[in-house]
Amino acid sequence: MGDDVREVCVIGGSRYFGKRLILRLRDEGVNVTVVNRGSAPPPPGVTHLVADRDDEAALEAALGDRRFDVVIDQVCYTPRQAAIAKRVFRHRTSRYVMTSTMEVYDPATFDPAPLHQRPVGEDAVDPGTWPVDLELPWEEAAFKELVGEDWHYAEGKRQAEAVFSQDPAFAFVSVRSAHVLGGGAEEFTGRLDHYVDRVRAGRSVVVHAEEYPSTFIHDREIAEFLYWAAGADFTGPVNANSHGELSAAELSELVATGIGAARPAFLRAGQGDDVSPFSFDRYYAMDNSRATGLGFPFSAVTEWLPGAIAETGVRA
Repeated sequence: MGDDVREVCVIGGSRYFGKRLILRLRDEGVNVTVVNRGSAPPPPGVTHLVADRDDEAALEAALGDRRFDVVIDQVCYTPRQAAIAKRVFRHRTSRYVMTSTMEVYDPATFDPAPLHQRPVGEDAVDPGTWPVDLELPWEEAAFKELVGEDWHYAEGKRQAEAVFSQDPAFAFVSVRSAHVLGGGAEEFTGRLDHYVDRVRAGRSVVVHAEEYPSTFIHDREIAEFLYWAAGADFTGPVNANSHGELSAAELSELVATGIGAARPAFLRAGQGDDVSPFSFDRYYAMDNSRATGLGFPFSAVTEWLPGAIAETGVRA
C-alpha cells in the first residue's frame, strides 16, 4: 500500500478475515478507524466508533469531521444501506471498497444465468445497469422469508453494488469474494467443520446426484486481497478467488487425506433434499483474470487447503 493511504475506515468486519484485514492495515502503520454497532470490539491499536450504519444521523454524528483515504465496507447487504453510506461518505473519502460475493452470479437467483461450464467474469452482472428498488422492505424479516434468504442476500448485494456504481463521481470497487475457507478459531460458519466432522466419523457426505465444482479463497488471502484493493487505483467489480476449482466430493477427499481418515462415503441427494455446503447442481466458478491482470498473485486452492483443514481438525 502506498504512502498516500494513511487513513482507512473499516465498516464492520471485526472478526474472521475482517479482523485479519484490520490487523494488516494497523501493522503497516495505517491509521484505522472501525465503525460498528459495538457488539464486537476491534483489535487494539485502532480507533473505534460505535454507530448503527442504518441510522444515517447517528453515523454522521459518530464520524464528525473525519476524512479517510479509503473506506472498506465489510457489511453492506442492501441498496438502502449503500444509499446511506454513499451520502455519508461521498465527501469523506476518495475511494470506497465494498466486500461483495460470488453469490451475485447465482443463477438460481437471477436471469440470465452465466454460461454453463465456463468460469464467470465480472461482466455477467454489470452494477452500472442493474435496477435498484429502494422501496422494498429490505430490513423486514417477513420480506426475507417471503423472497427467500438466498435471493435476499444475492439481490441485496447486486443492488448495493449498483447504488455505488451508478454515481460516476464515486470511486467504487466491489470485491466479489469466492467461498472463504480457513481461519481456525476465527472461522464461524462451520462449513469446513461439516466436512471434517462427517469424514472423521465415517458418516456419508450428502451431495447432488450430479454435482459441479466451485471456487474458493483462503481467509488470509481475501484479507490480503482487500488490503491490496484498498491501495490500488482501479474501480468496478473484481472477482477474488484462488486458482483451481473443487467439487464437494473433491473437497471431501482432500479432507480425508488431511486428517488421515478413510475415503469418504457419499449419499446422492434427491431433488429438494438438503445437501452439504458447496455441493452445487450447476457449474459455479469465477474467472479471476481481471485481478491477476491488475497484479494480484493468487495462490492455488490446493496450496492452502491442507493447512485450513489442519486448523479445523485441531479446533474440532
